[in-house]
Amino acid sequence: MSVRDSAPPAARALDLVCVGRAAVDLYGEQLGARLEDVQTFAKYLGGSPANTAVGASRLGLRCAMLSRVGDEHNGRFVRETLAAEGVDVSQLKTDPSRLTALVFLGLRDRDTFPLVFYRDNCADMGLCEDDVDPAVIAGARALLISGTHLSRPGTRAACLAAMRAARAAGTRVVLDIDYRPVLWGLTAPGLGEQRYIASAHVSAQLQEILPLCDLVVGTEEEVHIAGGSDDSATALRRIRALTPALIVMKRGPMGCVAYDGAIPARLDDGVAGPGFPVEVFNVLGAGDAFMAGLLRGWVRDEPLPQALRYANACGAIVVSRHGCAPAMPSWVELSHFLAHGSRHQRLREDAKLEQLHRASTRHRQWPGLAVLAFDHRSQFEEIAAKHGAPRERIPQFKALVARAAAQGHAAARAAHPLRHPGQAFPEAGVILDGRFGEQILPPLTGVGLWVARPVELPGSRPLDFEDGCNVGLALRTWPQEHVVKCLVYHHPDDEAGLAAQQVASVGLLAQACNATGHELLLEVIPPRGMATDDETLARALRQFYAAGIQPDWWKLPPPASEAAWRHIEDVIASNDPLCRGVLLLGMEASEQALREGFRTAAARPLCKGFAVGRSLFAEAAHGWFAGTLDDAAVIEQVAASYRRLIEFWTEARAEVGSATLVTNF
Repeated sequence: MSVRDSAPPAARALDLVCVGRAAVDLYGEQLGARLEDVQTFAKYLGGSPANTAVGASRLGLRCAMLSRVGDEHNGRFVRETLAAEGVDVSQLKTDPSRLTALVFLGLRDRDTFPLVFYRDNCADMGLCEDDVDPAVIAGARALLISGTHLSRPGTRAACLAAMRAARAAGTRVVLDIDYRPVLWGLTAPGLGEQRYIASAHVSAQLQEILPLCDLVVGTEEEVHIAGGSDDSATALRRIRALTPALIVMKRGPMGCVAYDGAIPARLDDGVAGPGFPVEVFNVLGAGDAFMAGLLRGWVRDEPLPQALRYANACGAIVVSRHGCAPAMPSWVELSHFLAHGSRHQRLREDAKLEQLHRASTRHRQWPGLAVLAFDHRSQFEEIAAKHGAPRERIPQFKALVARAAAQGHAAARAAHPLRHPGQAFPEAGVILDGRFGEQILPPLTGVGLWVARPVELPGSRPLDFEDGCNVGLALRTWPQEHVVKCLVYHHPDDEAGLAAQQVASVGLLAQACNATGHELLLEVIPPRGMATDDETLARALRQFYAAGIQPDWWKLPPPASEAAWRHIEDVIASNDPLCRGVLLLGMEASEQALREGFRTAAARPLCKGFAVGRSLFAEAAHGWFAGTLDDAAVIEQVAASYRRLIEFWTEARAEVGSATLVTNF
């Protein structure tokens, strides 16, 4: 047995360690414009190996990132984004003296993608040998090196140290040639999009490390630079003379071709990986997606043609989208594409594929939620008016409720291990409006809290939005983590014109949420006075699904029976098995009524918790606005009510038992 076979791959903690660039991409949002004319940018994680780490993680590989980021906001963004994608960031160092790299990118036309790197003395180029932990490398099945990090002595030394540690441990070494002439100092800083300049120096630097590689991947131009020749056959044969590695040459729309032995006389006689006929929208990041798909198969020793198929499919999906890392497909999405294909050459217009992408790449899971909803606007105005209090006092009361939410959840969590050891505890959440909660929302954001905000005009039927027809523009000003909550008073037996108008309005909102990356919580309440039965809510949900609307969450009145729950579950399961779940609303019910409803709902895996408001704060609100309760009393009263409701929910879950709650939702 050779040293390359000495460590059983299955016993290793990681599938892949990625070394190299970790940056922030600023993508121009105006399509067809010069970069000079772009006005707004979307911020994404960037850097070729970081993109590949995200892509490979989404495809099921256990990945780690070895690099550096700055000790600043962008560095924290890179770290948090990688971690949210399931990438191990224990080897991502924080450099106190350098800033995280930035890249500006544009989409001019199908052949022009302007690119400007801001990488002068950036953090990831501070990577050094001391940053490499041989034990981490030895604990991985593969090591990915990006060619950019071979361009400077310090980072090159770090790459070589990692590669030698890999060779010693039987970890396979992958080289992504990733040739950017500007990053080798071969062209003007403003010509970042230039893909190829012949350089004997670069060829020599690459050829020096080729003997250490087990897999070499590049475009035809990158094969040329690695092989030191502008003739593909000559370049490939030079690479083969230096390494027995599998060579995979990317050929754009034509797919790729792989060589696992001698280079044939006809280059097409290698192992072919046919491409997928899609529209080229954005070539930036497609190569990183290709690498992620290839590694998904290669690291797991799947047949080479299958690995190439993964690679080409991932590249095709990403080349049709905006952005690099966020465009990477998940395994669910890739499997669907390979099984069913798409009738759209513009894959971003494939509604099914895009929905699978959104739903399967959500960053945080919420297995349970205890939400205090105090987004009420008209109700607070009525309470204040009843007691002769000015509207300006409403934000003050809402600030007290926010403090009560934190206090009540903390108290319930502190008592939870004693009451229900081993049971998962619901996370805290709030629903709060921007009209009266504008100053309260910022401190609740970015701290791990589930936050939703309303967009509907209170009491409107047919549905209208508080920001009118500009709801999509309004959402662009929201933090991305804020969930869009929309209450619609809707009955499946509504008059046809009214129903169509309501569904159309929700459809426009869903499109705005998709475009801005916000999750949608759709609250459906049948209007008072209209008859309901066990199928009413399920029929209402079915109408929205039939219109192509797939909310991330549903907020519903407590279903009255087991049969009603089954109907709702059947509709959601058949239309969107990746739905986040259902939250129960309170409908001003008493604590005892809520407790009884929880006992029924707790047995339903699709129900993730509750979002209750007036049942918790209404009494305190009347007392405070009337002047009979002070601030401290409000906080104490609301916190106690919220804590009791959390305890009712956890008790109901405990009675059911965790075995009942196993589900695909």
